[in-house]
Amino acid sequence: MAGGYPPPGPNQQQPNYQQQPQGQYQPPPQGYPPQQGYAQPMAYPPGMADPNAPYGIDPKTGLPFSDKQKIVAGLLQIFLGGFGAGRFYTGHTGIAIWQIVATWLTCGAGALWPLIDGIMMLTGSVTDAQGRPLRD
Repeated sequence: MAGGYPPPGPNQQQPNYQQQPQGQYQPPPQGYPPQQGYAQPMAYPPGMADPNAPYGIDPKTGLPFSDKQKIVAGLLQIFLGGFGAGRFYTGHTGIAIWQIVATWLTCGAGALWPLIDGIMMLTGSVTDAQGRPLRD
């Protein structure tokens, strides 16, 4: 027999596929032909990174890591937060500008915001402008 399904076993019956009137559907008998599973997503071989996530994937959220680092963003924000450096680094230009405005309009008292923001960056609570978690 060239291809196709094997003949039914001794306890199976040959399915009866009859011509149905146009527009009516009759499902095939249960278990015949054998059901096949859905295609699995492509797995990359060991040692080969996913091209959409060159820095890996965050195990908690499943999102790819950013190309920006936590330590760089946090230290920039702590030491140069009055200039919005950490937020410019992560791509949040609007927040960076507001931090500059708050710092200069309050004669330096608004620098508390960038300091706290820098600590949050170091703990991993802040994402980049695309919503990806910062990498270690």
